[in-house]
Amino acid sequence: MEAFWMSPTFPQPLSSLLIGFLSLLFLLLLPDLHSTATGIRLGVIRKPSPDVPIFREAPAFRNGETCASDDKIHIAMTLDSNYLRGTMAAVLSILQHSTCPENVEFHFLWSRHEPDVSSSIKSTFPYLSFKVYRFNSKKVRGKISKSIRQALDQPLNYARIYLADIIPAEVKRVVYLDSDLVVVDDIKKLWEVDLENKVLAAPEYCHANFTTYFTDLFWSDPSMSSIFDGRKPCYFNTGVMVVDVDKWRQGDYTSKMEEWMVVQKQKRIYHLGSLPPFLLVLGGDITGVDHRWNQHGLGGDNLEGKCRSLHPGPISLLHWSGKGKPWLRLDSRKPCTVDHLWAPYDLYRSSTHSLEE
Repeated sequence: MEAFWMSPTFPQPLSSLLIGFLSLLFLLLLPDLHSTATGIRLGVIRKPSPDVPIFREAPAFRNGETCASDDKIHIAMTLDSNYLRGTMAAVLSILQHSTCPENVEFHFLWSRHEPDVSSSIKSTFPYLSFKVYRFNSKKVRGKISKSIRQALDQPLNYARIYLADIIPAEVKRVVYLDSDLVVVDDIKKLWEVDLENKVLAAPEYCHANFTTYFTDLFWSDPSMSSIFDGRKPCYFNTGVMVVDVDKWRQGDYTSKMEEWMVVQKQKRIYHLGSLPPFLLVLGGDITGVDHRWNQHGLGGDNLEGKCRSLHPGPISLLHWSGKGKPWLRLDSRKPCTVDHLWAPYDLYRSSTHSLEE
């Protein structure tokens, strides 16, 4: 037998039999090979863009018995692939703690069409009521000045200034939220804040040194610093705001902020991105909200992003403003203690883990 298989030639009948056997074997294996190849191709096609994470589907949240279907709550947020993981966690936290989650409508602003981002929201929150609007970044072209952190210089960071011009006219009030936060209370409580005839409501921090947000050039020029005459301006964080968009439109606050952005390009009167125009136009003229609605600064400062502890007092909203983001610190295996408060709302799962499942 051994000599036979080593022979360079075969008898004709045996040669035909061998060829037939190999052909049959190939045909039997072909479906499996085809199936394997098809599976690999489908895996590649279905795999989302590397810039867009994969998320688990969130539970369906339903209204309580006391909810009126026409009692809508409008929330606006920016949307892009870099912060999508934070956005998903924020949305989940809002729905999870809301008495009337089906009444919450989201208005997302993005600077470019990203179909993978939109499809991720639909697949993660199949029951979510939301609309996506394009923010034309050309509106701020030539108006953005370099700040102390690159993320603050992105055009989408300025979209909140143009919010009233973008969302539908029938929306009279909106809660604007950053993507690096989670809500641990019923958002309806923030939505129903009494604006006291003001255009904007937000937690104010009057203990902060307000002068540090502007340059010496600004304070030394009376033609500019006099903007605060008759006002007692306090710092407020623009990542959590309740806005009367009707009053904003009537008062043309967008143009007022744009004027200061133009001055900034000429004289450099402040350091931080989109915050100072809000302070210049509205500082000292907003309605204060309980501090529990913006436990901010959990991302540390804008340069190093070092860990920070929680401020004393009750908490309704945790905000990782600053350089450090909880999802990045958790992934690096170097989280801050407060990052573990964000983790339960994280719907992210890695592409590798998803494909294995």
